[in-house]
Order: sequence, then structure tokens, then C-alpha cells
Amino acid sequence: MEYYNYIKSLHLIFVVTWFAGLFYEPRLFIYHIEASKKNTPAKEILEKQLKIMSRRLWYIITWPSAILASVFAIWLLILMPEWLYQSWMLIKIGFILLLYAYHLKTHQMFLQLQRDEIKYSSNFMRIWNEGATLFLFAIIFLAIVKSAIHWIFMVLGTLGLIVFLMLAIKLYKRLREKSTDNGD
Repeated sequence: MEYYNYIKSLHLIFVVTWFAGLFYEPRLFIYHIEASKKNTPAKEILEKQLKIMSRRLWYIITWPSAILASVFAIWLLILMPEWLYQSWMLIKIGFILLLYAYHLKTHQMFLQLQRDEIKYSSNFMRIWNEGATLFLFAIIFLAIVKSAIHWIFMVLGTLGLIVFLMLAIKLYKRLREKSTDNGD
């Protein structure tokens, strides 16, 4: 098992780059939605550039990273099959399945914006953008703490984080609206 740490390192590297994509892609969605409300020629220029950036991020970084993180995770489970009998790992796998659902929904949103189909507000996307953060917290705590009892505290902490993020988003929206009203 001398190569275990190399596999684990590669797994973690691709988890980091996968999450980088999941953090930034919805941010590009926000910019795209806001650009769609601008006047010509700014609208066309921004939308074209944002589509290119989004496509490159999604297909060159995010999808390959998701696949490689999963490949190395499966490899680790082959090396350590006893983990599959531990409650923390089963819960972690559940969160990872939810993360893939989030990823696939984000992919659907990506495809819609590539076709200039705007179905969500920029405010919704700001909230959606925090989804990856919640998954990251849950998965990392489970991977590090490795305790079925502690995961309950982790879930409660994650719920607290959700409340905090929702309040922060609402505050940010109010500040933006106030700034716009003042002509800034």
C-alpha cells in the first residue's frame, strides 16, 4: 500500500479542482444573467465572452475533475473496502450522490444559458452558488471526523451555515438595491 498516499493525494487534488469549478460556474451564470439585461453592444459582447469562459470551465476543469475525483475515490475504496461498512462513509457517499445531483442540475443550467435561455434570476443563482459550499462542509467534516455521532453536529452546523448564508445573501441584495437607488 505504498502508493495509497499518492492515490489519496490525487483524489484530493481533483476534489479541490472539481469544487473550484462548482464554485465559479454559478458565479458566471450570475454575470450572464445580469449581462442579458444590458443594452447592445455590451450585452452581446459580454454574453459571448461569458459563454466561452463557462464552457471552458465546465468541460476542461469541472467535469474532468469530477470524474477523476470519483475514479481515485473508487480506487481508495478498493484498497480500503472496510470503509464501506462504516456509517460515516455511507453518509459521506450519500452526500456525494447529492453533490452529483447538484452537479447535474448545474449542468442543465449551463446548457440553458449556452442557449440564452434564462430561467432563473441572478438572486436565485447567488443562493444556488452556495450549494457547493454546503456539500464541501458536509463531506470534509465526515471525511476528517469519521464519526456517526459527530455527523449529527456537522449537519446542525451545516444548517446553521445555510441560515447564515441566506441572511448574508439577503443583506447583500438589500445593499445592492440601496446602492442602485442612490445612483452608484
